[in-house]
Amino acid sequence: MDAGFGVPSGKIESMSHNITPSDVMPEGNASMPSDAPTVAVVVSLNIPQMTDEVAGLVVRFTRVALTELNNVGAKIVLMDSSKSPLDPAAIADLADGVLFLGGGDVDARIYGHTEPVNHEYGVDRAADDYCIDIINATIERDAPMLCICRGSQLLNVALGGDLIPDIENYHPHRGGSGDPMFKDEPVILEPGSKTHEIFGRDRVAVRSGHHQAVNRVAEGLVVSARAEDGIVEGTELPSARWVVGVQWHPEDDDGSASDRRALFQAFVDQTKLVRTSR
Repeated sequence: MDAGFGVPSGKIESMSHNITPSDVMPEGNASMPSDAPTVAVVVSLNIPQMTDEVAGLVVRFTRVALTELNNVGAKIVLMDSSKSPLDPAAIADLADGVLFLGGGDVDARIYGHTEPVNHEYGVDRAADDYCIDIINATIERDAPMLCICRGSQLLNVALGGDLIPDIENYHPHRGGSGDPMFKDEPVILEPGSKTHEIFGRDRVAVRSGHHQAVNRVAEGLVVSARAEDGIVEGTELPSARWVVGVQWHPEDDDGSASDRRALFQAFVDQTKLVRTSR
């Protein structure tokens, strides 16, 4: 998730939230089979300027994502990109796959944008650099990777692309002032893409709440999904084993459970192949 009119804009005082792994980890993770594939899940549990609303979303979305991973057969290694000190990024190298979840805005300076960003929210440069290092290392070792919302933006930035810092016509992509942050959005899938293959149709209804998106697509990435207004909603890296980015939030449990299952199952199936080849 990133900022929108569904959260306060301008200067926001930090609030006394302290989300911990115990708030989001499913109880069954510890009892997953020893031969289950492992997925390093990279997420900032505590975002700068975090409001009560956003804290609730972080807990709910993260818990849904982790539970879904367990349900489709993966064991979780949680890596909190907001903690200090950070866990060694190399921990992710030991996992069979890597999942990036949503969070605050990517620091615009990383992709060369130096002007003020409207509705900027939750920027954490240390977290950005940490995630980019893990993305590059995961691609280098050719492990499966699923990048959601902020994760899909970081994937593009890590490979040399840039972002739309603030979508001017935001209405299709997030709620307005005083409205819920997340809304249903139709997305058009590119035939022949992994994303189209996963969902088995040309269009999907997704849950969106973003004010930033991929702008110039990084070299090597291809667009796999677009909104009706042309905004990039999904990318893939064809040269890799399995690297998929989606701008929307499949882990929002107000969205389609069957579509969430299809995406997470496809990802974890790839991690199982890595596990068996070790």
